[in-house]
Amino acid sequence: MVQLSPTPASTLTNKDENGQNRTASLTLDVGGMKCAGCVAAVERQLGQLAGVKDSCVNLVTAVAVVRYEPEKIQPQAIAEHLSQRGFPSQIRHGHGAIPATIGEKETRENVNWGLTIALVLLLLSGLGHLSHFGGPMIPFFHHPIFHWSLATLAIAIPGREIFLDGWRGLRFGHANMNTLVALGTGSAYLTSCIAWAWPGLGWECFFDEPVMLLGVLLLGRTLESKARQKAKSALTELLALQPSLARLVGRGEDQGETGIEIPVEQVRVGEWVQVLPGEKIPVDGILVAGKTLVDESLLTGESLPVVKNVDDAVIAGAWNQSGAITIAATHIGAETTLARIIQLVEMAQTQKAPMQRLADQVAGWFAYGVMAIALVTLGFWAMVGQSLFPEMVADTGLSPLLLALKLSVSVLVVACPCALGLATPTAILVGTSLGAEQGILIKGGNILEILQRTTVMAFDKTGTLTQGNLQLTDAVPVADITGIELLTLAASVEQGTRHPLAQGLISSAQGLELLPVENIETEAGQGVQGWYQGDRLLVGNQQWLMEQGVRWDDQWQIEADQLSRQGKTVIFVACNQQLQGFLALQDTLRPEAKATIAQLKQLGITPLLLTGDHPAIAQAIAMEVGIEEFQAQMTPQAKVAKIKAMQGFNPVSVIAMVGDGINDAPALAQADVGISLSGATAVAMETADVVLMRSHLSDVLKALTLSRSTVAKIKQNLLWALGYNLLAIPLAAGAFLPSFAIVLTPAIAAAMMASSSIVVVLNALALRYQFSRSLGQDPG
Repeated sequence: MVQLSPTPASTLTNKDENGQNRTASLTLDVGGMKCAGCVAAVERQLGQLAGVKDSCVNLVTAVAVVRYEPEKIQPQAIAEHLSQRGFPSQIRHGHGAIPATIGEKETRENVNWGLTIALVLLLLSGLGHLSHFGGPMIPFFHHPIFHWSLATLAIAIPGREIFLDGWRGLRFGHANMNTLVALGTGSAYLTSCIAWAWPGLGWECFFDEPVMLLGVLLLGRTLESKARQKAKSALTELLALQPSLARLVGRGEDQGETGIEIPVEQVRVGEWVQVLPGEKIPVDGILVAGKTLVDESLLTGESLPVVKNVDDAVIAGAWNQSGAITIAATHIGAETTLARIIQLVEMAQTQKAPMQRLADQVAGWFAYGVMAIALVTLGFWAMVGQSLFPEMVADTGLSPLLLALKLSVSVLVVACPCALGLATPTAILVGTSLGAEQGILIKGGNILEILQRTTVMAFDKTGTLTQGNLQLTDAVPVADITGIELLTLAASVEQGTRHPLAQGLISSAQGLELLPVENIETEAGQGVQGWYQGDRLLVGNQQWLMEQGVRWDDQWQIEADQLSRQGKTVIFVACNQQLQGFLALQDTLRPEAKATIAQLKQLGITPLLLTGDHPAIAQAIAMEVGIEEFQAQMTPQAKVAKIKAMQGFNPVSVIAMVGDGINDAPALAQADVGISLSGATAVAMETADVVLMRSHLSDVLKALTLSRSTVAKIKQNLLWALGYNLLAIPLAAGAFLPSFAIVLTPAIAAAMMASSSIVVVLNALALRYQFSRSLGQDPG
């Protein structure tokens, strides 16, 4: 079972010598963000606070992660500062349970209400203009009072929040999408009021423009919101896996006992919980009674149910399919695997890709640039356009001032910083959620972007290319000792060690009485030493034992080399400075290893084997899987040095490292992307950037495919967002008016703006379909 150390929503880190906290991490749910300009504004507001070190804000998930100094500022002050500036914020507290879907019901209700209002506005406005399309003239709906009343109600009720938010943005120096819409809608409404009050001016009333504009805008935002909810569906499904109740039973009670139901957050470690067929497992635990089939597909991506017997580990959120079972709780609340997966996915969705940072910087000044273009448009067509293009202006049937006003309003409305802001985070949201569904945890959008550029992928051997289930094949004593005694010595020193070699020795020594070895110390990648009755016992590789002063005889080397050439790992055992003998263990290659290496080559990625094993073993494994370059007898420091050397030789290369042991952690950290398998040690999984929950080596290929597909979507979305604005803004400003006599009305401009955001979100959602097809699965 995979166990990941918990990361609560607000976590203190970086302690000084006195154990005092220097910085803290805070997660905020931030409301009021409408576009990428809002993201830049929130980050700018946070950056202005004394004590805030840095922040990362995500538009799609409406979450801000803030790193601050507790001695200078308190979390509540940060939330209040944002709330006062138009971004209502709440601290997301970690109460030892899985984070809830905050405001999910209210969000759905707001979406439905917004859709209703949008449709009503469009319907009423349409009834008033049926005659323009050859339909009947309805007296009441055609009267100016009706159009004025409808426009006033539209601005006062559904448009009120847009105007207030737009004004707040302008007031605090972070003009946003609502600022542009409010300026455009307000200008059209005031001009129509003046034209209606003073008909002698000869101006045209166009109360329908603000109504249609708000209606189309609300409709577009409703559709966009629904698409965003769809993008978050995978995370929502993970959240829904956590049951609210657990059935507590006494230790040793029969399976027939019903127990008592209590809230799942009140279960304590060590307590026994009963789970009936068809129920979800509430906590991580060890099966103490019963036998069943468990569906862990939403947690690990493994489609087939897994058989669980007594002493097997089970994961919270998995479905108990067949039998009634009792489990002893080992991890609860935020410490469960499910909770940690959700936390990692949420964390990944707040980490920005480099492309997104650039887009957010551009969007931060986008609204001001659009307002400047709108002013230039107004001035040009009001004062210069009439003299340059008199016939064209006359053909529009509008006065120069009215034409200028309509075009400037269209400029304000057609510009879409939303598309620019949604381009990257939506794709990352879908990509990381898809990864979680497939049992691939990717710790950030930046990791997705780096991973897809991988040129070299280095592999550890034991537990990575091989299954790590080593079995003893040979015991060769060279001193006055039997093979059983030699194995007993080695297993006694290795007890408590999690390395696959140690596990193989201990497994082979089952039934033997191990010695009470004391002061056991591990030299990562080298060996283990301990003390027994005053004697120093050493178990490790040949090089390390020789460095420890163990005397060596060349005659032993011949047999040890012969075992190594057979693909076996040879472990040497010494007492003080005297070699006692050596043990040979053999591992089996992962069945998917050879095919995985072949496909990596097809993708243009160079595989590399880095192992602490004997050169003969490394060569045998490398040849079997198809790796041309390998290095053996490498210490953890040597692996780091090798990766550093490759990075220095070609800075453009992206080096990925795949490993699973404590000795791999430094190399995983040094690599541009560290990839860890689920059976890895905790330190390896914490160090890694990508965790493969199923422990299938072929999932490396899935992670690569996902990263490439996601980054492709990001590029497509950014290209669309930039291209749309580069074309739509000049079109709205009348740049094509002299050549094609095209006048873009504010209502059409609003429809274009809304459509632009929807296209970006739907394109990101298409990633699910494309990725499923690439895996040969039903997109669903």
